[in-house]
Amino acid sequence: MAKKLFIRTYGCQMNVYDSARMADVLAPLGFEPADAPEGADMVIVNTCHIRENASEKTFHELGRLRQMKQRKAAEGGQMVLAVAGCVAQAEGAEIMARAPFVDMVFGPQAYHRLPEMVARATRSAAGPGERGVLDTDFPVESKFDHLPEEQKVEGASAFLTVQEGCDKFCTFCVVPYTRGAEFCRPADQILAEASRLVRSGAAEITLLGQNVNAYQADGPDGKTWGLGRLIRALAEIDGLARLRYTTSHPRDMDDDLIAAHGEVPALMPYLHLPVQSGSDRILEAMNRKHKAADYLRLVERLRAARPDLALSSDFIVGFPGESDADFEATLSLVRAVGYAQAFSFKYSARPGTPASLLELQLDDTVKSDRLHALQALLSEQQTAFNSSMTGRTLPVLVEKTGKFPGQLIGKSPYLQSVVIQGNPRLIGTIVPVVIEAGHANSLAGTVQIAPEMEGAA
Repeated sequence: MAKKLFIRTYGCQMNVYDSARMADVLAPLGFEPADAPEGADMVIVNTCHIRENASEKTFHELGRLRQMKQRKAAEGGQMVLAVAGCVAQAEGAEIMARAPFVDMVFGPQAYHRLPEMVARATRSAAGPGERGVLDTDFPVESKFDHLPEEQKVEGASAFLTVQEGCDKFCTFCVVPYTRGAEFCRPADQILAEASRLVRSGAAEITLLGQNVNAYQADGPDGKTWGLGRLIRALAEIDGLARLRYTTSHPRDMDDDLIAAHGEVPALMPYLHLPVQSGSDRILEAMNRKHKAADYLRLVERLRAARPDLALSSDFIVGFPGESDADFEATLSLVRAVGYAQAFSFKYSARPGTPASLLELQLDDTVKSDRLHALQALLSEQQTAFNSSMTGRTLPVLVEKTGKFPGQLIGKSPYLQSVVIQGNPRLIGTIVPVVIEAGHANSLAGTVQIAPEMEGAA
């Protein structure tokens, strides 16, 4: 009989990819996905250390799951409870000490060893006095060399990790400590996985990496490929209609990648390019190694290559020592760029990071006020960008059904959510949509169906 597996995923798209690959690894052991943790035979909490108070939120979640685990045991069953991801990597020993009912704790580089861990955890659960399994080592071998080739694709969009880790050591960030040094997968391995994803139904692939545009790896031609060259090769896969990539660092945006934005039709006109601050003084304190003017020149070059390019970014307000003038510099940069969307956060100290030890930590009220002002400006820009789509006809990738009868949700080239009416048979296809309204967080429009497709509408 099939065993039920539930994975709760927090954080970035790479965690979403990792969770999907964990399910692939466990499938040969008889585990099938479950919609909820209640009654599951195995539950994995895939954590993210970027979240504010990430550790305490993890322990709160584990407290709820402990009750389910106890109920399962009372009914004569067993729930294997695991913690994965970046919180597990950073605080594995503490998790085992504070939550001894957890059976497995493993970092993001170790999930290819899940079958072995499950066997050990099952034996430990049966033996009195045994402890759970802790695996937070950075293995010598690449996990990607040991993952099963069979992958399940949910919907028409898929994620594909091409690069992991970070060598930048921004002073606010835990990624170098939880994901390790930068590692890039060989290009032929990526091309093979992309081809499998397309055969399984993916029309769009988003390439993932902590610094995805730092990608440098061996290509099948014996030369070193950067991300631009990789994108050009991926675009040749028959059936792959759309390509995206995230997350980028301004320091790694080279000439070939910039050119690809204007030369590869499959590469969507949307780029997430985090800047974090508009103040050179704060950027230096963050160890970003670029200035605001460098970023603005890069934006000019990108828009020269692809004039309709939409940009998003990340911002941190209230970094230690940030003055009113520093914050105003951030607002000035936002006005100069004009973003289609952005993510903004109050600075929150991460244990073990250099910024957490800096003096002049700001009062939370100041950080909240600045975040409110920044988000008001970003929201204004996003609404204006969405409204500018009104009257245009956009190719929309239909992804899923909506909340109401006949409603479908799709994605524009600019990563906007698009609400339409249509037959569910349109899911997985790209259809022309006349945009009738642009809202704060979405677009609404009407599908323009060619005569040969009228039966599907």
